[in-house]
Amino acid sequence: MEEDEQLATLMRGLRGQNLRDSLFAEDDVELRLVEVDESSEFLPLVYDPASISAYWGKRPRSVATRIVQLLSVAGGFLSRIAWDVINKKVKENEVARAIELREIVTSLGPAYIKLGQALSIRPDILSPVAMTELQKLCDKVPSFADDVAMALIEEELGQPWQNIYSELSSSPIAAASLGQVYKGRLIENGDLVAVKVQRPFVLETVTIDLFIIRNLGLALRKFPQVSIDVVGLVDEWAARFFEELDYVNEGENGNRFAEMMRKDLPQVVIPRTYHKYTSRRVLTTEWIDGEKLSQSTENDVGELVNVGVICYLKQLLDTGFFHADPHPGNLIRTPDGKLAILDFGLVTKLTDDQKYGMIEAIAHLIHRDYPAIVKDFVKLGFIPDGVNLEPILPVLAKVFDQALEGGGAKNINFQELASDLAQITFDYPFRIPPYFALIIRAIGVLEGIALVGNSEFAIVDEAYPYIAQRLLTDESPRLRDALRYTIYGKSGVFDAERFIDVMQAFENFITAAKSGGGEDMNGNMAELGILTTSQSEYLLSGFQSVMPQSPQPVQTRAALAFLLSDRGNFFREFLLDEIVKGIDAVTREQLVRTMSLLGVQNATPVFSMVPTVGPFKPAALIPTITEEDEVILNNVRMVVEFLTAGSSLSRTSDQALNIPQIIQELLPVLPGISVKVLPEVVSRLSSRVLARLIRDTFL
Repeated sequence: MEEDEQLATLMRGLRGQNLRDSLFAEDDVELRLVEVDESSEFLPLVYDPASISAYWGKRPRSVATRIVQLLSVAGGFLSRIAWDVINKKVKENEVARAIELREIVTSLGPAYIKLGQALSIRPDILSPVAMTELQKLCDKVPSFADDVAMALIEEELGQPWQNIYSELSSSPIAAASLGQVYKGRLIENGDLVAVKVQRPFVLETVTIDLFIIRNLGLALRKFPQVSIDVVGLVDEWAARFFEELDYVNEGENGNRFAEMMRKDLPQVVIPRTYHKYTSRRVLTTEWIDGEKLSQSTENDVGELVNVGVICYLKQLLDTGFFHADPHPGNLIRTPDGKLAILDFGLVTKLTDDQKYGMIEAIAHLIHRDYPAIVKDFVKLGFIPDGVNLEPILPVLAKVFDQALEGGGAKNINFQELASDLAQITFDYPFRIPPYFALIIRAIGVLEGIALVGNSEFAIVDEAYPYIAQRLLTDESPRLRDALRYTIYGKSGVFDAERFIDVMQAFENFITAAKSGGGEDMNGNMAELGILTTSQSEYLLSGFQSVMPQSPQPVQTRAALAFLLSDRGNFFREFLLDEIVKGIDAVTREQLVRTMSLLGVQNATPVFSMVPTVGPFKPAALIPTITEEDEVILNNVRMVVEFLTAGSSLSRTSDQALNIPQIIQELLPVLPGISVKVLPEVVSRLSSRVLARLIRDTFL
């Protein structure tokens, strides 16, 4: 029971169910910053531990003052922790200490607030209770004086604010640990803008705190019983945190995200950055009207959540440039029903190995190739290098068997799977990597928003549809191999059911991509299952004299439309061998049926009367259907029924195939397939038939 409670607490933390999205600080919050009289121009603007150490090493009085300040706030807390350890009451007082920790961290300034937020997704470092409490860390603190903010704008942009903005709100509309935001209007074009101004002495406070924490970590390295590498943790986090201190970098991140989403997901809005009025400590961006998605009562919130899921999965598995602050306050529903994402100060970059590795792991999961999955998890950082994998393998196998038993990969519940994986962290050397924790949080935040208005809401099959889309459209060799493995498995035999699973998931993806206006805005992802009119007109031009006009437009399901489109070229090439096998088997099946209709039930005795000439065996010319052919024919039937279901090409069980009608209706949706594919099909079919004849008649 206790372990179940721990797991529930851990998942609440990972999914961000305690995140706050208020705009201002609570009344009792006090922020302690380090104000120095000396120039800070020698402090590095990018994270450099040596430069920071050199700067503060020459200022022992400032360091001593800050240490005293920290101890005055945290000293009592540390002594109570020690008392709990001595009296073996750590578990009993865990909740109280976690609450106390959050309150202390909030008052210590931006470095500790941001570090606490980063640790709130690290179950490998903190207990579930502490992790959950740190998620309540409110990044909102008391605002600083407006005249100081106006002076900083003039210092950073080189002119009084009145020369840039025709109006600026008299007080901030939001205040956080790093800065505060004003609403304004540009003089040059009248655009409404958001103006973020960095808090004074942030760089000084952050660097002196990093100097103190890092030196503490260096001292702890002398004690082998301390398993956490504080120095490594600080260095990993601080490098990204310094990027957040540079508003020029934040503006560039926003523009990069906007470019990534513009073609594929135009219904995702990213505020434009005005670089002319942006500096390291002042950021001017487009003002986005709207309401927080978490507070919206509109009936399209569920659709926008699905758009958000695709958006975050695209970042995670495609662009590798991930918005690392998935937070209810950063997700906005615009008045015209689009999804706006704000605040790009903190981003995470993923390697190709991480992006492709996650998709490869899904392919291995589909085929229950658990030894391969365990190796994938080592590459992805879930399992440390050098760990004995044998004890973990049966545990993971059990988790994945449970995940797959509901109907295969298409029905995997992402959050339940994440919960089961989190459970393993309690008993085995298995951890949730920070980048994976971010996607759990992003999907958890989005799902939580949708469930407020609809308790029955379920994200559209969650991750699998997007992965299906990536497998079908990505041309990288690794993902092509993963697609082949997904459909053929270890045996190398085509699996029609898995083919259909992938294509159904792909159609679910297209449905989600059309949400939030994606279809009306002609987003590339929403149009993956649409065939262009120009292709149809081009193909029909050569056939209109011989084919009657169809009174109705061709209605095809998205999977078939994709396979016959230019985007489906690779997958068609990929399936050519199966097409050839299917044509061969269907042809011989039809010959057998024709012979049966003619009364030739068994032609073997007739052909056996023809004498064998050397190695030539005339009886081998009789068309037959083998067990392999039966499997192929069954695959063909399943695939054809799936691809034509719901279209004018579908038929009931008692209807015969209308070949002329099928040809007539398919011609408009075959974009060059007769030129690109048929010659290759004919060549491969000829080779297959000839090889079989030689094998059967001469060998």
